[in-house]
Amino acid sequence: MPDKIRILLVDDDEDDYIITRDIIDDIPGRNYVLEWTSSFDEALEIISEGRHSIYLVDYRLGAHDGLELIREAIKLRSNAPFILLTGQSDRETDEKAMRAGALDYLVKGTISPNELERSIRYSIEHAKSLDVIQRLNSELEQRVKERTQELGAAIRKLEETNRSLYEAEQEVRKALQKEKELHELKSRFVTIASHEFRTPLSTVLSSVSLIGKYKTTEEDDKRMKHVDRIKSAVSNLTGILNDFLSISRIEEGKIYNVPTTFDLKIFASEVADEAQGVLKLGQKIIYRHLSPETTAVLDKQLLKNVLFNLLSNASKYSAEQKEIHFTTEIKEDAISVVVHDEGIGIPEADKVHLFTPFFRAQNVTNIQGTGLGLNIVKKYVDIMGGTIDYRSEFDKGTTFFVTLPQI
Repeated sequence: MPDKIRILLVDDDEDDYIITRDIIDDIPGRNYVLEWTSSFDEALEIISEGRHSIYLVDYRLGAHDGLELIREAIKLRSNAPFILLTGQSDRETDEKAMRAGALDYLVKGTISPNELERSIRYSIEHAKSLDVIQRLNSELEQRVKERTQELGAAIRKLEETNRSLYEAEQEVRKALQKEKELHELKSRFVTIASHEFRTPLSTVLSSVSLIGKYKTTEEDDKRMKHVDRIKSAVSNLTGILNDFLSISRIEEGKIYNVPTTFDLKIFASEVADEAQGVLKLGQKIIYRHLSPETTAVLDKQLLKNVLFNLLSNASKYSAEQKEIHFTTEIKEDAISVVVHDEGIGIPEADKVHLFTPFFRAQNVTNIQGTGLGLNIVKKYVDIMGGTIDYRSEFDKGTTFFVTLPQI
């Protein structure tokens, strides 16, 4: 049986505690242990012990208020999520709660067992996702520290080898430039990760709260609409995490090129079929194999990642009803892959940065993404010993050319 979820209710009204306890008792298959305190100071002391999975905090707490308690608890580095309980529903209260650090708020007197259970469950999942971001951020900070140590070692090496002052200055400048780039990379990572996680998580939370309002059979369509929104948001989160994990594995040298022999035409056709699932309305992938020879010797998983990324990018940056042309060809000593779309193209000023991690062109700011896709594709192509090039015209489309050597 899974561990009990320990809940602390902070409310100065014992009647509200009894009501909350009864609501939790009505949750089907409940797995909760509810504890209660009415004291602001006692609540802070209990929270500092870290024994609870989630905190339900009343807006009014005698001489204090719930927002003040949440802010003080976060200063104590509490990692468990907070849900604010209020007497009224309004945008101002919502914004105050989020600024203070609450992950959700519920209106007292209208809370149902299902609504409370969903809010608790999704607040805990949201907190876990934020922990992932913080952990990745800590890893980046560690890399900055390691690079700083490398800088010190580089300076000592220059002194030991008694190089000229000019050479020493150039080496130091290069090392400092790397430090600057790493700091900028960390800053872009935190900004993009925070935004990209918050958007789908907000979609999930809002859809979950709305689903609870549709209770009749006649409202099934509305309910399913929000279920589909939740599935899409979770899929986006999965894609973002996969991108971050792929970059981490590549940087740690854990991706290897392991070629096998397979039929390229069949394999590419299967990837094209799989990519149909990410296409927009009316989009179509047109695949052709241009050579009579179909046998290839490549790493299938790396190739699949390259192809799927290019095809999904082509769909993402193209409008509905557009075609995506995808070809493969086996030549004497190499395999050629071409993916052409009829999308928005790449602005001339952005082309020099196209394969830079976390870089996003000026004309895609309203399209969801981390800016890691093409960087990952290029690294996979490099691991396979190949090359990637492109041709793009603004507002007319983009073509990517991948050449991979045959072993």
